[in-house]
Amino acid sequence: MLQESKGFSSFSVDDTDKAEHFYKEVLGLQVEKNEQMGNILTVTTGGGKIIIYPKPNHQPATFTVYNFPVKDIDETVNTLKAKGAKFESYDSEYLKTDENNISRGDGGERGPSIAWFTDPAGNILSVIEE
Repeated sequence: MLQESKGFSSFSVDDTDKAEHFYKEVLGLQVEKNEQMGNILTVTTGGGKIIIYPKPNHQPATFTVYNFPVKDIDETVNTLKAKGAKFESYDSEYLKTDENNISRGDGGERGPSIAWFTDPAGNILSVIEE
């Protein structure tokens, strides 16, 4: 029934001006601001779209809300860090990140290499090596 739909996702932030700056300047995404609705739309070259909307009682998601497949995870993480992105570190039985905040996968049973970071509202995003 929805197979032909051009689905999209959305999530909230507490400050759309900060979000607009982060998604445009730090991540380098195309960002369109809708003054009437008070939200922003991000668009990737691959056609992915996310609506980011303001919510006065925003609570950051405790899970990944936006994933970006990348060719070279080390280069991407280093570039984003240089632009101010804050990456997460994990050290548990099930999930460990290295000194560069990357969980190293093997492309097989352990999956791909992934690094998680947050936007200014605390939402969790990731870069995943293709």
